[in-house]
This record gives sequence, C-alpha cells and structure tokens, in this order.
Amino acid sequence: MTARPIYTKSDAHPSQMGFSLVEMAIVLAIVGVLVGTMMMTLSAQVDQRNFNETQRRLESAREALLAFAILNGRLPCPAAPATGGASDGQESPTGGGSCTNYLNGYLPARTLAIQPSDSSGYAVDAWGNRIRYVVSNGSSPHFTDSTTLRTNGITTQPTTLKICTTSTGISSSTCASTATYEVDSSTSIAAIIYSVGKNGALTATGADELANLNNDAVFVDHTPTPSTATNGEFDDMFVWITTGALYGRLIAAGLLP
Repeated sequence: MTARPIYTKSDAHPSQMGFSLVEMAIVLAIVGVLVGTMMMTLSAQVDQRNFNETQRRLESAREALLAFAILNGRLPCPAAPATGGASDGQESPTGGGSCTNYLNGYLPARTLAIQPSDSSGYAVDAWGNRIRYVVSNGSSPHFTDSTTLRTNGITTQPTTLKICTTSTGISSSTCASTATYEVDSSTSIAAIIYSVGKNGALTATGADELANLNNDAVFVDHTPTPSTATNGEFDDMFVWITTGALYGRLIAAGLLP
C-alpha cells in the first residue's frame, strides 16, 4: 500500500492560505469607511428630524399664543428666567400687564398649557433648550394688558421689535439699513418665538447668534451657516406674530371693533 503523502501548512499554495495582514488591513479600512458613512448619515437624519420637530413646536406655540389672546384679550407675558433653578413656567407677572421680562423671557408652557416642557415648566425645543419668547412693549404694555389693548384697539402699533438679516452694523435699536431687515417694517411684529438651535445658548460664539442673546429688541434671523461663515455659526430658528395676525384674530373673535 502506498503511503498517503503528509502536507504541512508550509506546503499549501499561497491562494489556499488565509487573509494576509495587508488584506485584513484593507478590509478593516473599508469597513471603517462604511461605518463612518452610516454614522454621518444617521447623524444628519437625526439633526433634520430635530429641526423639523422644533419648527413644528415653534409654529404650534404661535397658534397657542394667538388662542390665548382670543381667550384673554391679550398676549401673555414671557416667563422670567429661573432664579436659583426654581420656576413654575408661568407668565411673569401672572395676569399680564407690565411684563417682568419683555425681551429676555421664555415661552410660558404652563400658562399656555402646552407640552413638552422641562422640569421647571419651560417649553423646550427638540434639543431640550428652552424656547424663547419676546413681546413688543412699545410706548405702553398694550399687547399684554387686555384693558389697554381694548382701549387702544388697532390704533397703537408696536415700535420696538426688529428682525435683521445680519448683525453687521446693527445697534440696540435698529438694523444697519432698511436693506438688512428681514421684516421690512419695524412696526409689524407683536411677538417673537425662537429656538437657540442645536448648539444652544451656552455655546453660541457667532456674532449673529450672540445678537439674539444680548437682551435688546433687535434680533437676527437667516438660513443656517457653519462656523466658517463671516459672522460664525448660526442655527437659531424663528417664527413671529405680526400685528395684523394678532388684530385679525381679535377682531374675528369680537374682542376688538
């Protein structure tokens, strides 16, 4: 009987051996690229979903504010910033009138009976940041005082809130020029509701975003920009209530002649 030859690993043809280190490295590199691409795509999808959800919450807040105006004959005051972490998410002061914070307050979720809100009662965007809400005070608190609003009717217009397309050249009371107004008439805006976006107020460094956090009546709104843009990163999101929309709802409800 002829003995069967015995093969060792060293006798095997190279094509019959396992992956070489170079081949393994190539495979791992390809897998890494695929995983990275999938993670980037997933992150972009999450960001878009949060953007859309925040936009929905802002628009819902605008409708809630207009509904409040119909029921109460006025807009609510903003909720004051929390002191020592304590707040109940109510307008400040309760009952309206002269507001505690016209220009640096928050959306009062409990006053409006809306959700979602954080543990302190402030309405929040999809990133968990508190939604901001400002009201024009003008020469009198007529937007947040039902008696004053009913007395003045549509004859008194707001004069304070302005929305610019850039922070370049703006002051605490005006945009650089009429060409930089997003809302062309400075007497058109009764209230503004906005989100500070994904990066949040604590990490805002761009000039346009910082202009929305300096507690004056002039705001900046435009399409999102990266950190390499002239005025830095911008991802704030805005909606507003025009004077016409507010008065239109109140007239339709029979609250104004």
